[in-house]
Parts: sequence; C-alpha cells; structure tokens
Amino acid sequence: MIEVPEAFARGTVAREGASGAAWIAELPHIVDELLERWHCVPDGRVLHGGVGVIVPVRRRDGTPAALKVSFPHPGNVHEPDALELWDGRGAVRLRERADDRFAMLLERVAGTTLAECGDPDTMMTVAGRLSRRLAVPAPPGLPRLRERADEWDDQLHADATEFVHPLPSRVMAVAADSVRDLGRHQPDLLVHGDLHARNILRAAREPWLVVDPKGCAGDPAYDAGTVIKAHLLFLLAEDDLGRAVRRSLDVFTDAAGLDRDRVRRWCQLRAVQTVFWALRHGPGRERAGLDRDGVVALAGSLAELLTEEI
Repeated sequence: MIEVPEAFARGTVAREGASGAAWIAELPHIVDELLERWHCVPDGRVLHGGVGVIVPVRRRDGTPAALKVSFPHPGNVHEPDALELWDGRGAVRLRERADDRFAMLLERVAGTTLAECGDPDTMMTVAGRLSRRLAVPAPPGLPRLRERADEWDDQLHADATEFVHPLPSRVMAVAADSVRDLGRHQPDLLVHGDLHARNILRAAREPWLVVDPKGCAGDPAYDAGTVIKAHLLFLLAEDDLGRAVRRSLDVFTDAAGLDRDRVRRWCQLRAVQTVFWALRHGPGRERAGLDRDGVVALAGSLAELLTEEI
C-alpha cells in the first residue's frame, strides 16, 4: 500500500476540507484497487502535483507506466478525453482510464520539465510547436470556452468594483473588449487549457510531451495566455521587460502559427484575470519568491505592457 506524500495530503485537506480528508484516507486503497485492475506493480517513489498523485509502475509485461489518481473535481473530468483524442500526438499517451476513480494509466515520461531547460527562447519555441500540434478538431461533449464568456465578463466587472487594484481604466476596457471580441467567438479546436513549461516534460518517444490538460474546446491562442504569464517568471532578470515580452510573443506565435495580435489580446486578458485571482485567493503556489502583492504587481505590469500594441 502506498504512502501518501505528506505535503500533498496537507494541501488537499487545506483546500478541500472534510471531503479532501476522506479522499486522502481512501487513496491508498484506490491505488491498490487500480494496481490490481490494470495488473501493475509499483516501481518508484510516489510523486504528486497540486491535485493528484503519480505512482510509477510496471505493467505485467514489464512496460513502464505511470498511474495518476486525481481528486474528484469538475476540472479533472476531461483530461482523459483530451489525451485519448491526441493519442500521443504531442502529449503523453493514455493507456487505461477509470473515470469512476478519476484515474488514468499513462505512458511514463521523465520528471524533467521544459522550465528546467534554462533558455527562454527554447521554452517558447517548444510550447508554440506543441500548441500547433494539439489544436485538432474537438468532439461534442467537451466544455466550450466561449460558454464562459458571460462569466468572465461578469467577473471582470465584479472584481473591478470589489477590489482596490493597480490597473488603469484603459487596461480594464481592453480586457472587456477581448472578452466580447475573442471570448464569445472561438473555434471548436481542442486546447490544453493549462499549457506552460512545467506541464511539458522530457520524453523518449518525442523530445517533449504535454501533461495535465484541462481538455476544452476553443481558441488555441487562449493557451498562449498561460504560457506567457508563467514565462514571465523567467524574464524577471531582464533589463528591459517590454523587449523580453515582445520577443517571447514573437517566438511563440511564430512557432504556433497564430495571429500575434490575437495572442497579445488573450495574454492581456489572462494577465488582468491573474491580478484579480491573486487579490481574491493569494498567489497559489509561491514561485520566484513572489507573495500576493508581488504577483499582483507582476501580472499588472504584464497587463499594461500588453494593452499597447507592443
């Protein structure tokens, strides 16, 4: 029976309360059940992300794989749908799924992330090329991002009223325009939903493969908002942040084959949303030494930069 990592257990209970504590208590039994169902044996240390554990395993024929079990949550429902549709095209391959347990048996990849490569241009190039490959027609049944546009619009207005924030009125107006112009009119293409360098891992079958998709249908340029926002942490040491952001946009859009202005506008909207998310919830997992005020300031700077046609 596995031992649930203490940090993962603590974080799950803090976030989910009593339901999280009950699930953590059941998790070792769930893993044992799935190991038996899929004829696997543990083959390494239990790893974890924010919402799930990953158990390295070997299948009956000796093939390495990874058993992933996530906390039951609506945001995790369509991950196997996306992986199944991609079938290994730029993403880890899905071997088995158990939707009743929010569990999957996946192709095993290395633990090295694209964020560790150390070169900002490489990160943007790899992310852009993968974004292009992942943008395949989405089937019915996946959530459509355009259906969230009214929610985004309402939230922007509510946040602007509720919080004291550093964003000029023009920045807010441009974000609202993007919800109207881009949010409500999106293609039915499969997008990752949380694409950034830490969700892109080294692999043997291909140099890099994505993990942890949300599995939704919409505009591939939407994913650029997460890519650029997360990438900003790697640009903090740059003397000219505006120039660094411009280059990141150029490299990503060239690799992804996307319209640069459309990418810029999605990134601006996502940066504005991040400002208010941090004001409401805190920064989430602290990175680069940034507390809530640091995240607000950094995301606000990005939103202002992207408001202009840089």
